[in-house]
Amino acid sequence: MSDDYSLNGMKVLVPRGKKHAKPFSDLVKKYGGIPVEIPLISFRPVVSDDLVIHLQKKLHKYDWIIFTSNVTVETFFSFDINPTVLDDIQIAAIGEKTEEALIRKGVTVDFKPKEYVAEAFVEEFSPYIKEGTNVLIPKGNLAREFISSTLEKKGAHVEELVIYETFFPNSSWDALVKALTEKQLDIISFTSPSTVDHFMAVVKEMNLLSTIGHCLFMCIGPVTLQRANALGLRVDAMPDTYTIDHMLQSIMKIIRKRENK
Repeated sequence: MSDDYSLNGMKVLVPRGKKHAKPFSDLVKKYGGIPVEIPLISFRPVVSDDLVIHLQKKLHKYDWIIFTSNVTVETFFSFDINPTVLDDIQIAAIGEKTEEALIRKGVTVDFKPKEYVAEAFVEEFSPYIKEGTNVLIPKGNLAREFISSTLEKKGAHVEELVIYETFFPNSSWDALVKALTEKQLDIISFTSPSTVDHFMAVVKEMNLLSTIGHCLFMCIGPVTLQRANALGLRVDAMPDTYTIDHMLQSIMKIIRKRENK
């Protein structure tokens, strides 16, 4: 992107926890913005002896494992899974960060779609499915069932395994109220439908709609965009490529257009 594009010192909400916020915040700084880290979403592994037994003893029966996020990868291996047990299983990854997380674990990725949304994934992945293909999808408790239901229609045996829960950290509530009340945010970023839900829960319960009228809103992809629109938000930017970097670039284009009016 041209150096002419910049965040111009604007304060950008980074809706991720400390473990995942740094790469996002570093990009905001790179583009001349000020990151404001308030986690709108966090994750915790599901505590279940049955789950641990399943992951450690039954993986060999699957032909494919589909990882949909880097959080899924990190949580999956937090159950003391030896990466070598995946050597004879084909691995699909949705997104660059997901692929990178797997590579760091020493896992070879056999398939990655060109677009990082479920609809595009199943279209590209379908040729790898035949009648009776066994597929495992480790996931969070709020993840959609679109991939599994579509692959099952094509003849696959799909098992979805909830390995982590998504929640809104208690500490973030007061932090977000303060930031909005004092108008400390210029750009609000949403990286999943859950971040939209948690943000709007605070805005509506605390009657803060009047504090966000000046803000620009950006979403990482179409599913998140749909959720924002459904809750009455006007979204200013969404990238064609669903990454944080491209999302920031898309909002910088909007900023430049406003400057040139």
